[in-house]
Amino acid sequence: MKNIKVILAEDHTIVRKGLRSLLDIEEGIKVVGEAENGKQVIKKVAQLKPDVVVMDIAMPLLNGLEATRRIKKDFPRVRVLVLSVHEDEEYIFQTLKAGASGYLLKNAAPTDLVSAIKAAYRNEAFLSPSISKKVVKEYIRQAAGTSREENSYEKLTNREREVLQLLAEGRTVKEIAHLLYLSTKTVQAHRAHLREKLNINSNAELIKYAIRKGLIKIE
Repeated sequence: MKNIKVILAEDHTIVRKGLRSLLDIEEGIKVVGEAENGKQVIKKVAQLKPDVVVMDIAMPLLNGLEATRRIKKDFPRVRVLVLSVHEDEEYIFQTLKAGASGYLLKNAAPTDLVSAIKAAYRNEAFLSPSISKKVVKEYIRQAAGTSREENSYEKLTNREREVLQLLAEGRTVKEIAHLLYLSTKTVQAHRAHLREKLNINSNAELIKYAIRKGLIKIE
């Protein structure tokens, strides 16, 4: 039987190692790599060609939602399983829209993680049992024509999303310019566009927005 090749993307080392210990004893699953931020996981996917990526949403440098979008664009055969503490339907729909094959809560049973990985490998959807009803209810609500207005995050470009995350992490304009290989003027322009599109007037409000969207963690 062919092993399902898995990459674990989680910025907390203890959590990541715990997941690996759990999966290392599971027959038919092989962890081939680990990543601690969204940028790193994209590189690992290109190098290791996994079958499934187990992805945390809130990671530094590039969040799991954006990393999922880019993986599905560049490596469409790779399945992404999102692991999160958030039960809100907005997070769930954002990740599924980004191309994730499933959404699993971090308080799920270990057997659920194994089942979710196997389901993703078979190209089947998997949702934690406790959130399935919420997703169905929200789907019905949207189908009835009462969906909320367009998500503001969807209006942003890929580069604006990167700048948003780094600003929310407390990076200076100069640091962001260095990390993204841009000029400071270009970063300042992206910041201005962010504030205009999101109707936000300060860095503090940007941080609050990023927290609400689950792009960064509150330690």
